[in-house]
Amino acid sequence: MKTPQSEADLADIIKGANAPFALRGGGTRGIPAHGTPLHLGSLTGVTLYEPGALTLVARTGTAMAEIERVLAAENQRLAFEPMDHRGLLGTDGEPTIGGVVAGNVSGPRRIQAGACRDFLLGVRFVDGSGTVIKNGGRVMKNVTGYDLVKLMAGSWGTLGVLTEVSLKVLPTAETEATLSVQVPSATDAVRVMSSALGSPFDVTGAAYRPDQGDAVIRIEGFNDSVRYRTGKLKDLLGGFGRVDANGDPEASAQIWRDIRDVAAFHDAPGDVWRVSVKPTDGPDVMSRADGEGALMDWGGGLVWLRLLPGTDLRARLGAFDGHATLVRANADTHARLGTFQPEPAALRSLSRGLRERFDPRGLFNPGLMETAVEA
Repeated sequence: MKTPQSEADLADIIKGANAPFALRGGGTRGIPAHGTPLHLGSLTGVTLYEPGALTLVARTGTAMAEIERVLAAENQRLAFEPMDHRGLLGTDGEPTIGGVVAGNVSGPRRIQAGACRDFLLGVRFVDGSGTVIKNGGRVMKNVTGYDLVKLMAGSWGTLGVLTEVSLKVLPTAETEATLSVQVPSATDAVRVMSSALGSPFDVTGAAYRPDQGDAVIRIEGFNDSVRYRTGKLKDLLGGFGRVDANGDPEASAQIWRDIRDVAAFHDAPGDVWRVSVKPTDGPDVMSRADGEGALMDWGGGLVWLRLLPGTDLRARLGAFDGHATLVRANADTHARLGTFQPEPAALRSLSRGLRERFDPRGLFNPGLMETAVEA
């Protein structure tokens, strides 16, 4: 096990390496990487925070809880509301900002605000030669040249070891409300969500909960605006089924935390898959999967599925326009089926070329994304 105490220490460890590393942050996401554990938990601390410039810079081992506390003191937040995997995966530890960026981890607000990579302004990382690389800046207009910032988001540590990230932050909404529309099927839920997202009422979340038989819609902003938009959306969506409005901001926030963290699957047995598709294809994916449980997010474009252990969802779905990631399963199932969706040949060649450029010795999470793609 290696535990670098600084970026310079990390660079020296990588320069002298003669065997692969399995990168570890807070240990909450259960990624099945192989090699000597390289723990990054000592690279901590918010190094710059400028609330007026909506900018935060932090070392990658910094706990998400610390970042959220710092932002909350100034009534700000990470608008892409990253998921907390601990309940779903049964893991301990503390989620870190480096893990969030490495996985491009993004929550329900992605459909309106964007993903983690859309808020990433700059990165520092150590490549496979032990060289420290900086790309991007601390304000959006300074991001120039080869955009390693976007490339590192979602690379799962296979291109380099992140040491510091710069992020755009946004003000916290004054209040929020959630509308619940009773629907008889996933197809009807997609119609409800599409109607709400296509409206002028600035919806920031749209999900379908089959276990509760409803599509839920989130509205955020100033009190008067939320009240007005809630009324308009009730009128708009009333033709689909009974509409209930929950104007309690704490209760609404809990609904969306549960959706973000897939709470419906926390205590339920089975493997968990995450499928990205066109929203209109979501109901068909659910039907073909024939699983034990389901949840739709992002207006139907993200489908969470719970299946019997060992089920090959990709084989069950056959050809489809999207990709399926195995999120929760035992090590044997991960090894047999692969965590990530196999890439088409052309994309696989491009991905391999990038890994050879940044990690020519194959030191970082080897094999993890050899035939993989992530949203």
